[in-house]
Amino acid sequence: MKMVAPWTRFYSNSCCLCCHVRTGTILLGVWYLIINAVVLLILLSALADPDQYHFSSSELGGDFEFMDDANMCIAIAISLLMILICAMATYGAYKQRAAWIIPFFCYQIFDFALNTLVAVTVLVYPNSIQEYIRQLPPNFPYRDDIMSVNPTCLVLIILLFISIILTFKVLLPPYDDAAVNSAAKEPPPPYVSA
Repeated sequence: MKMVAPWTRFYSNSCCLCCHVRTGTILLGVWYLIINAVVLLILLSALADPDQYHFSSSELGGDFEFMDDANMCIAIAISLLMILICAMATYGAYKQRAAWIIPFFCYQIFDFALNTLVAVTVLVYPNSIQEYIRQLPPNFPYRDDIMSVNPTCLVLIILLFISIILTFKVLLPPYDDAAVNSAAKEPPPPYVSA
């Protein structure tokens, strides 16, 4: 029997928050389910009582509707789709069916690409952050505080935040773990002719 150092065995079986890859995937799927369920509840409450989330054109600084019914329905559809995708990932990890996890993986790739594009935009057009903040309603929380921050510091803070998010999305388990786990399965029984 080959002796293995405890930290090697721990590293090879863990990935997400020191959990096994399967457990980490289930936790991540449940986390996204909770977040998307909360978003769906907020959207449904806004749809049920539109006056609660309605801003007048003077508050928005323009003559456009903040969230009309069409945008609300699209946001609800996206939220329902995300709940379905997260539920599929959780079920696939629980039942060890890799095909059920693929939509969640595709979403993660799309999200990574989108965050990367935002980071590149912030680098190329650093003044776009200040312009975006100026377009926010005057009663937006902490708007004046954010506007008072040095633009260079604001760009660095946003880039640091995006970099942390992208770093967590890039951290994947080593390939050797996946190869070892798949090779550890028993071969199928031999074929017996009738």
